[in-house]
This record gives sequence, C-alpha cells and structure tokens, in this order.
Amino acid sequence: MSFELPIDHVMPQVIDALRQTGRVVLQAPPGAGKTTRVPLAMLDAGLTSGRIIMLEPRRLAARAAAERMSATLGEDVGQTVGFRVRGASAIGPNTRIEVVTEGILTRMLQDNPDLPGVGAVVFDEFHERSLNADLGLALCLEVAGALRDDLLLVAMSATLDAAPVATLMDAPIVTSEGRSFPVTPRWLDRPVGTQRFEQAMADLVIHALETAPGSALVFLPGEGEIRRVESALKDRLPPDCTLAPLFGAMEFKAQRAAIAPAITGRKVVLATSIAETSLTIEGIQIVVDGGRARRARFDPSSGMSRLVTDRVTRAEATQRAGRAGRVSEGVAFKLWTRGEEGALAAFPPAEIEVGDLSSFALELAMWGARAADLNFVTPPHDGRLAEAQGVLQMLGALDHAGRITDHGRALARLPLPPRLAHMVAKGGPRAPTLAAILSERDPLRGAPIDLALRMDAVAGKRTLGEVNHATLARIRQEAKRLARGQSVQGPDTLGVLAALAYPDRVALRRKGDAPRFVMSGGKGAVIQDNDPMAGERLIVATDLDGDPREARIRQAVRLSDADLRDTFPDQIVWHDVCIWSRREGRVLTRQQERFGALVLDDRAWSDAPPEDIARAMLDGVRQLGMMPGKAAALFLARARLMGENFPNFSDAHLMETIQDWLLPHLTRVRSSGDWKAFDLLPALTARLSWDEQQMLDKAVPAHFTTPLGRKLAIDYDGAQPQISLRLQEVFGVTRHPMIAGQPLQVTLLSPAQRPVQVTTDLPGFWAGSYADVRKDMRARYPRHPWPEDPTQADPTLRVKPRGT
Repeated sequence: MSFELPIDHVMPQVIDALRQTGRVVLQAPPGAGKTTRVPLAMLDAGLTSGRIIMLEPRRLAARAAAERMSATLGEDVGQTVGFRVRGASAIGPNTRIEVVTEGILTRMLQDNPDLPGVGAVVFDEFHERSLNADLGLALCLEVAGALRDDLLLVAMSATLDAAPVATLMDAPIVTSEGRSFPVTPRWLDRPVGTQRFEQAMADLVIHALETAPGSALVFLPGEGEIRRVESALKDRLPPDCTLAPLFGAMEFKAQRAAIAPAITGRKVVLATSIAETSLTIEGIQIVVDGGRARRARFDPSSGMSRLVTDRVTRAEATQRAGRAGRVSEGVAFKLWTRGEEGALAAFPPAEIEVGDLSSFALELAMWGARAADLNFVTPPHDGRLAEAQGVLQMLGALDHAGRITDHGRALARLPLPPRLAHMVAKGGPRAPTLAAILSERDPLRGAPIDLALRMDAVAGKRTLGEVNHATLARIRQEAKRLARGQSVQGPDTLGVLAALAYPDRVALRRKGDAPRFVMSGGKGAVIQDNDPMAGERLIVATDLDGDPREARIRQAVRLSDADLRDTFPDQIVWHDVCIWSRREGRVLTRQQERFGALVLDDRAWSDAPPEDIARAMLDGVRQLGMMPGKAAALFLARARLMGENFPNFSDAHLMETIQDWLLPHLTRVRSSGDWKAFDLLPALTARLSWDEQQMLDKAVPAHFTTPLGRKLAIDYDGAQPQISLRLQEVFGVTRHPMIAGQPLQVTLLSPAQRPVQVTTDLPGFWAGSYADVRKDMRARYPRHPWPEDPTQADPTLRVKPRGT
C-alpha cells in the first residue's frame, strides 16, 4: 500500500474491534478507501485462517474491487484476491479474499449454513440496503449465534445511519474521517423551472467543465436520460473532452472503458447510480448531480413492479459528491438550489420496504424460519410478506401451511426470481431464452409488444424495431447458462411458458372497440390501438408499467384457449353466479366458466334457486337503500319512538341485520323495480313478538280515537306525532292526549276544515285563547255550538237546526 488513505488512520481500531468482539460497523465517507483497504488489512492481521467474503451490490463494483486489491498486491485477479459474480468468476486454490455479489452469499448459506472455510463476511456499501444484504446479515447473525461464534462480521458504508445496524449486530462503531480531498458544493442560484431536465443538465455540465479542472462524473437516473444528455452535449463539449456512458446494461468491456482514466484530455462520464458505489473512476474532479434516482416500487395488490423517478436523498447526494474528492480537490455541481436541499429526505427506502418480497419469502422458507425469528434492520411488512407467500403458493413453491416444497427448493437453486424459475423448471427448451429476455431490458426499441419478436431477435432472425445488440448478447449468454441447469422438458409454446410464470396475468379482451383487457388476477390492462396484438382474445402480459388502475402492457404473448385449458385444467371451473348488477339494477343469474377473474364462457342460469336470488338481492337493497311504502313508513316512525327497551328499527341497524329479517321475504324480488313495489310492512312487523306488538299499539298507536269514537290516523312524519280534527269534537277533553310520553300535536279545525289553533296543551287552550277563537267563530259559524265553558260541553259534529 504505497499511498495513504483516510481509512488507514482508523484501521488499528477496526482490527482491534474484530479481535475483541468479532464484529464492527465501519462508517467511512466516499474516498476513504474502505473497500480495498479493509479486507487486505484483515488478511495481514491474521484475524482468520479462513477466506474473507466481501459483498458488493453490483457486478462491476465487485470485479473492480478485486482488480484494485490484486493490483495493490502486484498479482493477477484470481490469486490472493478473486471474485464471483453472475456469469463470471476468477477464483484460485490460494484465494483468500473473494469479492462476490450479494445473492451469492445467500446461496452459500443455504447450501452450507456453517460456511465451512469462511472466516469473515464483509458487507460493503451496506447503506444501499438491498434485500440480499439485509437477508445475508440476518442469516449470518443467526449462524454466528448458533453455529459459528468465530465468524467475523463487518458492515461498511459511506452514508449509513450506523446506530441501528450496530445495535442489531451488537458491534462497536468505528468512524473514519472525511474524504481524501475536500469537495466544494455548488448549487443553482434559482430553481430549474420549466426547462427540460436533459437540457438543464447539459447546460450545467458545460458550465462545470468551463469553471473547474479535471474529468467529470455526471449522475443521471437512467439510460434514456444518458442518451438524451449525450446527444445534447455532442456539439458543445470543449475539444479536450470525450463522452463515456456508464449504466448497468452495458457490456462489461464498455463499463471498464468508462471507468478507466482518459488517455488524453478529459473524460465526461454520464452514469446512473451504478457509479455511486465503490467504483473509483480515475481523474474525476467534477461531479454534476441531476438530483434524481430511479427506483423499483412493487405494488403487492397488483403483483407488479414499476420504475419511478424520485428526488435523491441527502445520503445519496453526499455519496455522489464524494466521487469528486477521490484523487484531488473537487467540485460538486448540483441541479438544485441550496434551499431545495433542506427538503430532501435523509435516506432512500430500503428494498425490503418497497421491493418484491417473493424471492425473500422463498429464501426464508428454504432456511426454515419466519421473518420474526431473524433480526433485520428493517423487518418486512407482514401484509406484503403474506402477499409474496401467496404468489409462492400459487406457483407450488410453498404448501398451504407455508412450508417449502420440493419444487420450491428447486426454484430456490435457480438464479432467477421465483416466477421465472418456475417457468424454467416446468417449461421446455425455449424457457431459458424467454427467462433471459424477461430478466433483461427490452432488446427491441420501438417494436410491437409481441414477445415472439424478441425470441426471433435472439435467434438472429430479422425483426421489427431497433435492435440493441449488446442486450441481445447478454440474453444469449444468460440463456445458455440457464439451459445448463434445466432438467424438465415440459411445454414449449411461448404463451404457455409465459402463463406458467404469470398465471395471474393471463388477460382476456373486454367487449367493445378499445383494446382493454382484464387479467386473471383481477386487474385491468390496456394495449395501444395500433399494436398488432390489440385484437387478440387471450394474451399473457409479461411486462406492464405498474399503473394501479389500468396498466399499460409493454410486452405480451398470444395464448390460445386450448393451451390455457391444457395448462391449467384444475383451475378452470364452472361457477353458478347469482349477483346483483349495479349497472343493470337487477339480479343476474349466470353459469360461467372461469379462470381466476376471467370469464371464458357465460350462459344463462334459468333455474337458479330462489334463496340464491334473494341472497343476491340483499346487495341490491344495500345499494338502493330502504324504500318503505306509506304503511311501512308509518310503522317505522312509530317503532322508533319506543325507546331503548324495544327492538332497534333505525336505518343503520336494519341494514346491518338485513340478512336476518329480510332474506326470507325476498324470494320474488330481483330488480330495482320489484324492490320499489315491495311491501316492507310484513317483514318489519315479523321482527316483533305478539307482546311487543301490543306494547307498540298501546304506547304508539297508529290511530287516535276521538271522544265520538272516530279513528283518525296519526301522522308521524313531522317532529312529533300529530292529528287534525274539528274543534267541537274535543269538547269536554280536559287531559291532553300523549304518545310515547310526549304530547300529541293537535290541529283544531274550523267547521270549514281550516286550522284555527295548533296546540299540545288542550286544557291551556280552553283556559286561554279559546275565548278569542269563540268570539270570532260565533260570528262566522253561528249554527255551530261555541259554549262558554268547553270543558263541560259534550263533543259533537252536529249543527243547530235552522231557525234556532
């Protein structure tokens, strides 16, 4: 180690912590040198006689770290230091340090939980919080506690909130000082506003190159933005600058060229977040940060992931800026104002919070543990984990008790997500190629969505769209690798293979002109009108944009009815359907052949049982609400005056208990019209016993019997019960009539049936305003009796004979 790095100053503390406790959390800013220095220092200190396994989140970072450590030792990769990544490795018999991608550790643990021959595990760039890193640490902690108390564990990060990890590991924290060289931040004077992102970035890059020395590393969210900024810069770059894109889908040779030092002049590297990690790009003194990051977000309700572009967090911005201070003083130009920086979130979400948990759930089942049995920095959400376990049960990887099956063990051994692993395990010779296509970005730009076109491109046939030859090369290489492990020669039709992986995304075209589909999992999807597959009846949607309401299909394949029936014979069944249709306002009785949410055949069900129709009509009643006729409304008004010791007749309670009291009466009701004409009174009164009916009639009668024996219907529609009758008919009444403990409102009418007084206190009326009413009424109706003392008069409806 010919030159000193900041990490060297704390290396004695790291080694001492490992000797004393066997664990350490190392917090070291970008440029400190932790990735290349720590494993070599552990080896030099003789802490273990076993191999040191160091995890990196990306293949490029793993290979680059191994190469730099080997160069430090003056050796070729594969001697003291080697690497293992998907599709490539350089390991020899004398290798002591292995740099691996994170999924490889999980496989090692599942195959041999005691990690024979391994003395230490180092989790580099742990702040990225990938699912594999979180799971790997949890498994290592359990192994160290139960099988290997000698296993050394190190978690390293540039921007990690170290305290929770240290608590989880029961480990000391060692913090390294800052970068090798200071980095000066430069913010915008004012927000970008309406200017296009790519144009604003191109302008900022030119400004950075004109005002600061050295090569530049430009952070952009994805390949599309890289290509557009590259196009915007081509005619504007200073003559001593060359452009070098850097993203994950590039060939490894092109990636290595991007991180190599410029042969002459300066280099401008346009990179995704791949350059945030432990890569050292020679000559970089300028960082231009677009402030955006692309993340995968998984929606468990739809079973789909989608890429979203978010603002970077403060931790990511710090990590990116640190790239400018690795070899000399640097400058970090940011496409946001200083004021906007305060609104940035502190850390990005962990993958365990936002990612697809199906592979994670499969590994847990393979380990034979529940998530609650292991220690995680961020435990998985119970509901989302249950959704992932449901997918695995659908694939046959877990049984109904959640235990892993033999098929699940086979899937766990394949280097694929469970869905694609299931397809390869069950499918024919073309399954590995299709799995490789579905694992990669689309190799055809601007082509129709048909997956068959991608298969043709991989086979070297002429096809539609712009071909990405680098992507095709990776697909062919991965397909060969997957084919070597395939043992089952099953179905080989593209539609069937895709349906094996995505049984919940078999899609049936809806009726109508628009190319809209419903998927077997219940979600909606749409195809562009001009796509050749827009008119297909059945397809399998293998790639969607993740819109939770109606996803746009980006890749799909045709599926015949016969292939669907042959592939899922046990899941295609006839259902007797008796449901309320909100749109048609009636009960529909159908017999339907279904696959999940898809209706493959639909026939009339003419002899549906009346009880099934009645049960479906309950949903109609819940939608339409109570529609009591005049008699039922009167009954409800009376019953609601009875108080707490009487059956509850409120609308809310009636709707809650509707199945108990209404269902037996609905056998002839099957539409909104029938319900509107339905007499609710018998069903309502049936809720009362004979004694309760008598109580109701006595306390809240339907009629008022006048002193002359006439029955008047009591009106219960208003704020209180009321009647109207001729004033003379209540002569002699000295106690006001009461209903359910409150006075009956009485409207007293003139002989011409016009109101003369409204009262709830007849004795008060007789003693008070009756005299004025009498004076006025005697003059208008002289043939009618108007006694001075109505309390002593007899009630009457008669008039005096003429001439008297």
